Parts: sequence; C-alpha cells; structure tokens
Amino acid sequence: MKRRGLAIVVAVVALIAIAIVVLFPIYKSHAHLGLDLQGGVQIRLEAPKGTSDEDMRDVMAVISNRVNGLGVAEPEIRREGTNRIAVELPGVADTEKAVKLIGTTAKLEFVRADTNEVVLDGSQLKNAAAVTNDKAIEANDQFGVSLKFKKDGADAFAKATTELVSKFPTGRDPQRVIRIELDGQPISSPFIQEPITNGEASISGGFESMEEASNLSMLLNSGALPVKLDIIEQNTVGAQLGPDAIQKSIRAAIIGSILLALLILVLYVRPGIIACLSLILYALLLAGTLILIKSTITLQVIAAFLLSVGMAVDANVLIYERIKEELRQGKTVRVATKAGFEKAFRTVIDSNVTTLIAGVVLIILGTGEIRGFAITLCIGIIISLFTAITFTRFILNHLISSGIVAKPEFYGVRRVAKEEGK
Repeated sequence: MKRRGLAIVVAVVALIAIAIVVLFPIYKSHAHLGLDLQGGVQIRLEAPKGTSDEDMRDVMAVISNRVNGLGVAEPEIRREGTNRIAVELPGVADTEKAVKLIGTTAKLEFVRADTNEVVLDGSQLKNAAAVTNDKAIEANDQFGVSLKFKKDGADAFAKATTELVSKFPTGRDPQRVIRIELDGQPISSPFIQEPITNGEASISGGFESMEEASNLSMLLNSGALPVKLDIIEQNTVGAQLGPDAIQKSIRAAIIGSILLALLILVLYVRPGIIACLSLILYALLLAGTLILIKSTITLQVIAAFLLSVGMAVDANVLIYERIKEELRQGKTVRVATKAGFEKAFRTVIDSNVTTLIAGVVLIILGTGEIRGFAITLCIGIIISLFTAITFTRFILNHLISSGIVAKPEFYGVRRVAKEEGK
C-alpha cells in the first residue's frame, strides 16, 4: 500500500513536470495579446436609431468576415447598447485601411445606362477575386476583380446584356453600358460587346495596385452591410506595456511565485509541497483553458488570473490550518486530514461561490474588458476548487498511506506547540 501510494504521487509529479515542458511552448505560441499589450486599432461604429436586432446581427457577421479578411489574430467585435459596435484589432497599425474596409457599406449594383434600372446586386454574387491583366496597355488596367454570379444573377445578367446588344446595335453606343456601382458611385462602366451568358463579369480600371483590387474583392465577398454605419470613434492604440515591461512583469511573477512557494513550505513543511503542486496544476489548467477558448490576453485578464491564484492559495491555507487544528487536539494524521477537509469545505465553497456569483453578474451585465476579467475569474474559481479540494486531498491521502506525511511534525504542529508554550 505504501509503495503503491508513493508510486501514484511520483507519477502525478512526473506528469505535471512533463506537462510544463510540453505545454509551455504551446501556450507561448498560441497566446494572443490584446490592444493594451501589443497596440492596434480601435473603431466604434453606430447604426441608425431603430435598427432591428436582426440587422445588427447581420452587421456584426459582415464585419467579422471583413476582419477575418484582414488576417487579424483574435479580433474583438462586440455590440454596445442597441445600435453601436466596437471593433478592436490587435497588432494592426493602419487605421485608415481598417476603417475603410470595416465601415464601407459595399452595396454592389449593376445598373443599365439606358433605363437606370438595377439589373442585379451583390446578393446575387457568388464570388469575387482579384486578378492581374498582363496584356493591359494602361497602368491602371493591370489589376481588376473578376466576378462570378449565382444562377439567378447569371440569368439576369444574360437577359440584360442580350437586350442591350439587340436594342443598341452600335458597339460603342453610350447607352450600351451596364454601370457597376459601389455605394451609389460608379467604379466601372464597361461597354457590352456581346451577350454575356456564362455568369461572369469583371471590374477593371481605377486600381493602382493589386492590394486595392484585393480589398474590393474582400469587401464584395463579405457582403454588403444591411445599414449605413457612421464611424464615431477611431484610434490607434499604443501598447501600455512594451516588450521590456512585459519581460519584467514575467520576471516579477516568477520571483513572487518562488517566494510564495517558500512561505508555504515554511508554514506547512511537507504538505506545503502538495500545495505548490496544486498551484502549478491550477496555473497549467487555467492557462490551457484560456488558450482553448481563444481568450485575448489583456491586463484585465492578467489581473483576474492573479486574483484567482490568490483565491487558490487561500483555499489551501484554509484546509491546512483546519488540519493543523485537528492535529493539535491529538488526533492522528489520517483522522485530522479527513476532519480538516470536512470543516474547511463549507468555508472554501462559500467564499468561492460568492465571488463566482459576482463574476457571473459581470459577465451578463458587463462589456468588453469587464467581461474578459469576469470570464477569467469564474474559470479560475472553478479550477481552483478542483485543485484545492479534489487534487490536494487525493495526493495528501496517498502520501499519508505511504508514510511520507504520516506524522504531525511534518505539518509543523510540534514547532507551533513549542512556540505557544513559550
């Protein structure tokens, strides 16, 4: 029994050590820093008053598609109030480009020049792609956007081009044109040489670079915004903590953790090692959960992380102090441990549940950074309850069975008793 208990403890310690070595590089490569840690662009947009919830959901979906087209890692898009949307783009430096791509309505229409009738619109577009024209004579004709229509769009386009060719036999007749308009502004006015029945078209001319053509194709693929948005705020946000400050913060956290571990070991001797293992496991699980849910690491998230670490330490302290109280009454280590966990359980649960309730309220009512803080805090509390109550008890019982912490003095009780007798 003693060997089995010791073997289980050694196996758990080995697994935690392996997890640290294996998971640390993964955490480092997959952690996404927020605006306050790496800087970026912050934009706030406002829809007209009275915009329906359905339209606001569509707006957020379109903006999300456009932001994904920018290649931004872990952007934050959130609704504020009834008709405002905040967009945070960590790592983006070009505010003007971001505003143009996100705030443009991008309402695409094909309009007959002879009747000003809208032949088809962006909703009938299947795909848009930026292309190059190596045979272009003019510089601004080198880049363009090829368009492919859905079946209803292809049919409508074929009908309109066939009618124009039949109605205006002269190829260069100014009426034999279908204007391509974006947000009511003509961006291309091609002459229709012959009926176009293959469901394809192109926009050429006016693009100074491949990037401009790519931006337009991205806008068209993401779809048009259902309502016009006004830009009410746009900022380029600098990182509040530079790389040097972040490194110093990490160093300070490591030093603080070492000092905390030493204090726990001094107070609780051998069981203090279990408390340290419990805290290491807690940090691994919390960091892993934040990476898994793709949480953006901000100063608020770090603050919640540290607060929940403090609560995890507090839970271990409560449990060990109750065990020491039982040992001072002359109980055996096994009996004292069982009684200590039972007496500390309600206190630990009460203190954590009250904080958890406050965190849930912040998640429901809060926005942005407040929700990030609250989510991290709630996850941390749940994990700390597991590590303090389940993991610590499991390891401690096996160490007692193996004889490693089977004597009261291993908890520092004898030393406390002497100090009290002075």
